[in-house]
Amino acid sequence: MNTARQATTHVTHSNLTEMYPGIYRPGSVSDAEDGPSLLNLPTGPLNTLLGFELETYQIPLDQLLPSKKVPDGVMSTRKYKQIVSSIHEVGLIEPLSVIQPDRKKLEYLVLDGHLRVLALKELGMSVGPCLFAKDDETFSYNHHINRLSTIAEHYMIRRAIDRGVSKERLARAFNVNLSSINRRINLLEGICPESITLLQDKQFTPDVTRILRNMKAARQVEAVELMIASNTITVAHAEALLKATPPEQRTDFKPTEREKKTAPIEQIEKLEKEMSQVQESYTQAEENYGSDLLNLVVAKGYLTKLLANGAVKSYIGRHEPEILTHLELVVNTVSMEEAVQQQGQTTEIAPW
Repeated sequence: MNTARQATTHVTHSNLTEMYPGIYRPGSVSDAEDGPSLLNLPTGPLNTLLGFELETYQIPLDQLLPSKKVPDGVMSTRKYKQIVSSIHEVGLIEPLSVIQPDRKKLEYLVLDGHLRVLALKELGMSVGPCLFAKDDETFSYNHHINRLSTIAEHYMIRRAIDRGVSKERLARAFNVNLSSINRRINLLEGICPESITLLQDKQFTPDVTRILRNMKAARQVEAVELMIASNTITVAHAEALLKATPPEQRTDFKPTEREKKTAPIEQIEKLEKEMSQVQESYTQAEENYGSDLLNLVVAKGYLTKLLANGAVKSYIGRHEPEILTHLELVVNTVSMEEAVQQQGQTTEIAPW
């Protein structure tokens, strides 16, 4: 039965160009000048069930059929542009995963890599490297992925530069500007080891560490722990913690001449009082955040519906134009969280 299957596989794939040979086939290693022959070693059965065949084949792109519908407008997204830029700069690293539903037809179903197929076509390529899957299983692809953490990405970029890759080439591969690469290279500059350990497996924008640099080591650790506890490692949260940081715990704080002449005990008492007031204000804001946000959302929704009525809007515009201006400002206001998220999408490097 195995012999028949191998014969069928050979006939089916005879029209494809082999890209990478298998890691080992009997009789392939026999040169004595390269060392002892592997054929002299004892062998045993393969107990692992392989999900793919050992060869990678170059398949014409016009013979690949999608297994799912690609969303409209995906070719204008930043993720797709990064894929195109990366393939153009360094080539396709991960082969496509395909299966042949009908052995009699030269058609192959794409299990994983639909965006890579579009990118290859956009770059003018006619064939793509493919791995043949042994099961028609699409669920396991890209559904349970451990995304690359920001610090791991920093180490990856630093290692690439140490091995001779230029910053300009990395910027082209990731489809970002050179300043974004520089921020990722200097990500951990001025960050204490304890904070690095806490952020080791987290994802955040490089601007978070830029703000943390303005805090001393003890305050950095405290700020990182607070952000992790609330699951909001964002620039807005880091800036709020920086503003609540006592001056003596900030690295960018420069005391004035008057403060230098102040008696140490009086200065400590003054700082403790200010810190207590800031902490109390922060606690109150945190407690009322949920209810205040709900009220604002309901109010904004009501105003949006109100101004959607042409008669009401026209009446307010004739009698109280200033009030109408303020109401439109409230309706068109974007929340801080949405603004931060939109800003993060312009600098984040997302793997595919």
